[in-house]
Amino acid sequence: MSMTPKKPSLPVPSTVMVWQEFIEATGIAPERLQELMGLGWIEARTSAAQDFLFRDVDIYRVRKLERICCDFELPVLGGTIIVDLLERIDSLQRRVQRLQHFEDE
Repeated sequence: MSMTPKKPSLPVPSTVMVWQEFIEATGIAPERLQELMGLGWIEARTSAAQDFLFRDVDIYRVRKLERICCDFELPVLGGTIIVDLLERIDSLQRRVQRLQHFEDE
């Protein structure tokens, strides 16, 4: 039997949210969200109650998309391409930094 005291465990915050929460968090129009889902740019899981569940990490992506489309007066497809390219650039920059850190050791 272990004598170490058990730490109280807090509930793990959810990383998914339902349709209405996602709409409120992003400020996106429901029609635009349906369009993004139709393009396959935003993927939603389905709960047992047949509700769409969205990842909280997609909030930032959708906000960025909306800002780019608004600022540059782009259609949604053009905005998704730009956001995807920006994400690729960010990923490559992180890889380069890791490689530079590896060389410095």
